[in-house]
Amino acid sequence: MKLIYQNMLGFLLIIVTTISIIGYSEIGYARNQAYMQNYQRMEGYAESLGDLAEADGKNGTALLNNNFLNQLEFVLHGEDVHLRIFNDKNEQIYPKVNAKVQLSKNVFATLKTGQEIRIQNNHNEQSPIRSTKDAYTGVLVPWMNGKNLVGVAWISSRVTHVERPIYMAKRNLLRALLMTVAVGLILSFIISYYSTKRIKRLSRATQKVASGNFNVQIQHKDSDEIDQLAENFNKMVQALKQSNEEVKAQEKRRDQFMADAAHEMRTPLTTINGILEGLQYDAIPEESKPKSIALMQRETKRLIRLVNENLDYEKIRNNQINLIKTNFNATPILQDLKSQLSQNAEKANDELEVIAPDDLPIYADRDRFTQVMVNLVQNAIQFTHDGKIEIKGERMVHATVLSVKDNGIGMSKDQIKYIFERFFKADPSRARMGTGESGLGLAIVSSLIKQHGGKVTVESEPGKGSTFTVVFYDKGFEQFVEK
Repeated sequence: MKLIYQNMLGFLLIIVTTISIIGYSEIGYARNQAYMQNYQRMEGYAESLGDLAEADGKNGTALLNNNFLNQLEFVLHGEDVHLRIFNDKNEQIYPKVNAKVQLSKNVFATLKTGQEIRIQNNHNEQSPIRSTKDAYTGVLVPWMNGKNLVGVAWISSRVTHVERPIYMAKRNLLRALLMTVAVGLILSFIISYYSTKRIKRLSRATQKVASGNFNVQIQHKDSDEIDQLAENFNKMVQALKQSNEEVKAQEKRRDQFMADAAHEMRTPLTTINGILEGLQYDAIPEESKPKSIALMQRETKRLIRLVNENLDYEKIRNNQINLIKTNFNATPILQDLKSQLSQNAEKANDELEVIAPDDLPIYADRDRFTQVMVNLVQNAIQFTHDGKIEIKGERMVHATVLSVKDNGIGMSKDQIKYIFERFFKADPSRARMGTGESGLGLAIVSSLIKQHGGKVTVESEPGKGSTFTVVFYDKGFEQFVEK
């Protein structure tokens, strides 16, 4: 069933149920009031007759003029009211009948105590509109002379007369119900159409997004839950758009990386193949062979490094490495790092400087810590020419902080956003893969720091340099620090 019909059905059920409950209550109230008023009317007649009977009483027996009673019966009959009178011996004395008519012993015993009795003959009511069987309702009122019963008045009226206002109430209720259903159908259709129209708009927008269109935005007024859903939908589409753009950007960087890697691998392989052919055919002079072999070794190391970086990153990203974290002094490692990379720094005419205390305790995996710092310093050398690179270490509360600061080309805010992603190169035109730039170094740094439970940040400005800062927390404290 369509949503519009479901809403209409729901509205109608609510309307019909409400009207039915209210109508049932009102009819019940009207019925009670009708019978109550009828009982009170008949009791008033009986009590008035009782006063007359007591006024004419003789020897404790109720006496009323038959002519007066006949006239009274005629008047009462016009109001659909009938009268019967019994004496103190439980004999019907009015109207006169040949047969002996008496009240039941239990009823008469109750009347002798002075209690009034109300009688309602239950009738079948197969139709909600009208009665199908004639019945009477009445009252039995005792006439007392002190504590002695002198007579009983039985006044009755037909149920159909009593229930005439109830019948009118039922008919009016039925009319109101039919009119309410008709109006409810129209109103429910309008409301349901409006609601489903907005939902259909969301559905069409969803189909567009599913087809790859992320420029969809739904106008809303923030007035109800559907508008909130539209707002959340817009946020979702924006997130999907950003994610899609990031995926495309990463795919573009990956393609560029593969092209660079293929070019970089082709060059050393061509060099190695040429030297091997020269050695095979003795085309290389004997005095040049050591240089040729050294060249092959350097080119081979370049290829091995490129392959290892890719393999290493995949292991780190998939949590396939085991960190062996210990407490050690980081300063000697920083000094060794300066010595190992000084040759690369000299080629770029850069100056390396280590600023750290003699004792710089740190809690980390020694080998992976070395790898992190090597990648950060190599990255600084890669993009710094004729400059200075500062490697600084210091202790903080429950943590060791290290930074690599350079005065190189720097980065824009857009570049900083992607700097730790795989295959990203801040300045491909100036990248030199021969010095370690492969687009994986900083991605490896970020993954290793995360696995250590630390954090890495970068501050940079184009033309003024960059500062990379890494934090290694002491044992047990990384879980309490907001990353």
